[in-house]
Amino acid sequence: MEKTLKRNRGQHDSLSDKIVRYRGVLLVIALPLLLITFLLFLSRSPSDSVGSLNRKFSPNFGSNKYAVIFDAGSSGSRVHVFCFDQNLDLVPIGNNLELFHQLKPGLSAYPTDPEAAANSIKPLLEKAEAVVPQPLHPNTPVRVGATAGLRQLEGDAPDRILQAVRDFLKSKSSLKSQPDWVTVLDGSQEGAYEWVTINYLLGNLGKEYSETVGVVDLGGGSVQMAYAISESDAQKAPKLSDPEDKYVQEMYLKGRKYYLYVHSYLHYGLLAARAEILKVTENSGNPCILAGYSGSYKYGGAIYSASPLPYGSNMKSCRDVSIMALKVNESICTSMKCTFGGVWNGGGGDGQRNLFVASFFFDRAAEVGFINATAAPVAKVRPADFESAARDACETGLEDAKSKYTSVSADNLPYLCMDLVYQFTLLVDGFGIDPQQEITLVKQVEYQNSFVEAAWPLGSALEVVS
Repeated sequence: MEKTLKRNRGQHDSLSDKIVRYRGVLLVIALPLLLITFLLFLSRSPSDSVGSLNRKFSPNFGSNKYAVIFDAGSSGSRVHVFCFDQNLDLVPIGNNLELFHQLKPGLSAYPTDPEAAANSIKPLLEKAEAVVPQPLHPNTPVRVGATAGLRQLEGDAPDRILQAVRDFLKSKSSLKSQPDWVTVLDGSQEGAYEWVTINYLLGNLGKEYSETVGVVDLGGGSVQMAYAISESDAQKAPKLSDPEDKYVQEMYLKGRKYYLYVHSYLHYGLLAARAEILKVTENSGNPCILAGYSGSYKYGGAIYSASPLPYGSNMKSCRDVSIMALKVNESICTSMKCTFGGVWNGGGGDGQRNLFVASFFFDRAAEVGFINATAAPVAKVRPADFESAARDACETGLEDAKSKYTSVSADNLPYLCMDLVYQFTLLVDGFGIDPQQEITLVKQVEYQNSFVEAAWPLGSALEVVS
């Protein structure tokens, strides 16, 4: 009976009785826990609580990165603003996948006034800064890439203009700038960036080189060709006199190595080529000038006579002069196969099979109406289409052309026959493209249900944020 009573009491012990009874066990468990908690408290940064408040009430821009790229071309200045996520996919800025604005003239229009050249980009800079979130300004790179227009200025004019732009960005902009981010792009850089841009937008990067597209970019001062080639063709590339100048660049993109053939032809952009064509006939009449025009053409600080022959412009004669300007038959080709001017053509191959042709090619085609630019910023054509359009233009006098080609500006109209003939000659005689081969004229490329400018600045932006 006594044993039963003790067992019943034990069943009804209070919580305090249990704590007293097992206090030794509890102390063994609790002391290490208390020690760990104390050490964790000491290791906390005193600013943690403040930081957590700041994070709670500060705007969160995630891992997005912005880049501001100025394209300082011969025909004008343009600004591109891009935003990338952590996977380097483009993120919309407002309703578009980039901010794009342009103005004329370009930096090269101020050869004797560097400060005026730098100040000319101020309206574009203000538009760019307005779309980049203020807290991200200090970490957002701004690059200025000058192209052929500035390359062709004489003396120290290019260096003085570039330094004025560096000083302008340092004093007037809250974006991140570095001296070596304001440069004259060499033609190879421009062509490589253009190739990266178009293949990035098409989703080709990371695929076999044979699945990429080649690019021809006709600017105002120069024209670039770039396309991926096989490793075996890359090993056949001729050595150039300047060891820093190469026909082939090795690029690692999306986990794949590419051998990129790229070459830039200075003096053979559309505006520069006019000067080269006029040089052939010097002070006599030129068969590429529309009848009814008599004047002069100014380019790169020089002035050229621009008068037609008595019978006006002529398609065949203009083509003969264009071939002479390209020096197709005059230069010695020391490689297995050349384009023009004795330049190696890269060997051809699958990377050149699908060709995207940009800039002035698209513009002139749209202006004369053999593509509909309002329907889409991309169109499939053939080089022969430029020949057909050139034939029509060359048979038209200046007065009739004013009513026939209403989309062509007044300052370009006298040279319409010349421009179209040159574009056909460049593709067929210069680059050796079959007149009936299908090519893609492109101004913008569709990407994620939006259209993005098919221009080199996106390639530069991808490099600077990577």
